[in-house]
Parts: sequence; C-alpha cells; structure tokens
Amino acid sequence: MNSTTHNVDPEELARFGKLAARWWDPDGESRPLHDLNPVRLAFVAERVPLPGARVADVGCGGGLLSEALAKAGANVTAIDLAPEVIEVAKLHLYEANTVLPSPHAVDYRLCSSRELAEREPGTFDAVCCMELIEHVPDPAALIGDLAALLKPGGKLFLSTLNRTPASFVTAILGAEYLARLLPRGTHDYRQFLKPSELAALLRRAGLVLDEISGIGYNPLNRKAWLSRHAAVNYMVSASKSAA
Repeated sequence: MNSTTHNVDPEELARFGKLAARWWDPDGESRPLHDLNPVRLAFVAERVPLPGARVADVGCGGGLLSEALAKAGANVTAIDLAPEVIEVAKLHLYEANTVLPSPHAVDYRLCSSRELAEREPGTFDAVCCMELIEHVPDPAALIGDLAALLKPGGKLFLSTLNRTPASFVTAILGAEYLARLLPRGTHDYRQFLKPSELAALLRRAGLVLDEISGIGYNPLNRKAWLSRHAAVNYMVSASKSAA
C-alpha cells in the first residue's frame, strides 16, 4: 500500500487493526465510541433527512456509526483502510441482518477517501468522518476528498479533538494513561486541530462551516451530550454550495 497516495500512517492502521476483534464489545477498547455514537448519530439526523439519503462513512472502523445510519434509513457506503476492521464490520452487519425483517443497507469497502472520491464524485447527500482527521498525515487532502464526494448542497459532518491543554489532559493523560479507556499511543496531541484550523481547511475545499458543537463525556456514567464547550471533543457540520 502506498501510504502517500492513501493518506495513511501504516502504524495507525496496525494499531486500529489490533482492536478489530473487540470493536463491537461495549466494554472493550472501543467503549468511548459506543458511548459517543448516539450523540453523533443524532447530530447528523437532525441536519439531514436520513431515510433514502446516500451517506458515506469515511474511516468507518468496525461500523458503529455506519449501522446506526443504515438503521435510520440511509443507504450507506462505508470505507476504511484497515482490512481487519472492515471484515469485522461486514460480519457484524451479516449477523444483525439475519434477525431483521428489513436488512440494513451498508456497502463496506476497503478503500481510501481519494479512491472513493475518484470513483463516485458528487454522489453523496452527506459524508461523515468521525475521529479520523487527527490520524491522517495530510488533513487538507482528506477534507478535499470529503468535499469532492458531496452532491451540491450536501452536508459534511466531522468530529475530532481540539488542541488545548484540556484535551491533552482528558484524551491522552486521562483516557490513555489513567483510566485506560484507550490503548496508549492512540492519539498524538500534535495532530489535534483547533476549530479555527479546521474551518480554514473547510474554506479551502469550498465548503461553508455551518456549526460547531462541543461534546461532553462522562466516562464514569458513560453519558455523552452536545455542549457549548469545545475545548476537548467537538463536531462540525459544513455545506457544499448548491450552485
């Protein structure tokens, strides 16, 4: 795999690939993702009518958000570059669909954002990219790919970590070293993006920033919520011009 072409760090892929087997374990290493998933889904669903919508989930991991989007009625194309997590996502979807009267529609693919943007430009009503941008070597290239995927008038949804002392204490010292909610080395503080930096990348890609919302999270009671405070985790929505 050409890491430059695919905008990926091989060490990051290996790290997340090791988590694949327990991705759907709500008490495993992906526990925070399980807790945050309902808030992320609600953020998207309140801004895009999901039934019948074409939605891309870029950096889908084991498919937590992908399946939730499909359950809400979206036709989901979900991509990742870690083969292990794509296989787990496919397996979980297969098992879930065996007991459902109407199967969920998720098209899982092992491919990069650039490859998908080249194959299907301008075809998605919404694109979701959760907790990926802080893990790629070239954030600007990723935003460019995501913008290219959107139809005119389409919506982009991103979640990431702010580069603040609070995020360093919470996401790295707290989550990785003290509470051990995440494996050590999951995050690199230098790759965190301030909202102003992310807004600049969106503008360069021709997108309009619509909204920024912080995400609060209490790991003790496992509650997550939208917040006015974006010092640690935050989500953004952005739009592609309808013209």
